Amino acid sequence: MDPNDTPQRLTDRKRLAIIRAAIEEFLAAGFDATSMDRIAASANVSKRTVYNHFPSKEALFAEILRQLWEASHEGESPAYRGDRPLRAQLLALLSRKLKLINDDAFLSLARVAIAAGIHSPERAREMVARLGEREEDLTVWVRAAAADGRLDTTDPLFAAHQLQGLVKSFAFWPQVAMGQPPLGPDEQQRLAESTADMFLARYARPSAGLSR
Repeated sequence: MDPNDTPQRLTDRKRLAIIRAAIEEFLAAGFDATSMDRIAASANVSKRTVYNHFPSKEALFAEILRQLWEASHEGESPAYRGDRPLRAQLLALLSRKLKLINDDAFLSLARVAIAAGIHSPERAREMVARLGEREEDLTVWVRAAAADGRLDTTDPLFAAHQLQGLVKSFAFWPQVAMGQPPLGPDEQQRLAESTADMFLARYARPSAGLSR
């Protein structure tokens, strides 16, 4: 044991070991076949220690997805700017999202989560609720642009879901469900630009100024 270790450092290290072990086990065996006992053994900690950090397997898996989501975003998400063209802002946000959903580890864990959700809709709802505790960056941006009068929509959440669907139909579902390879940089750029143009053609107010 490191003599410089504090109780908090030991706790943090055990938590990290649990998460790393859980990722390996979920990817190797799937959600249903992975037990907290198996994760504890892989992390070299007691089962009680695992439960002290995470009250359930669902909570642990949701935390893994949340951390992977956070790690894929370098720095703060670009906030809505009323003095900048909408297209440039939207392209920056879409590029960040495409970086996440083209990450091999994220796609692998997404497959595990979807497979688990198919067998248990209640579990799927719980995972979605945990991941939705913080509103998605694109949704926050759409809300702000609509509130500023630069997007013409009375339902920003619906518009944001449409925007997400445009991206995921090319850069998430084909990879998760059909095993297609992640999009390369040029393909990501093309998708981001076409998605931004289609979304703004429908929702941008021409009279708002700086719309493009």
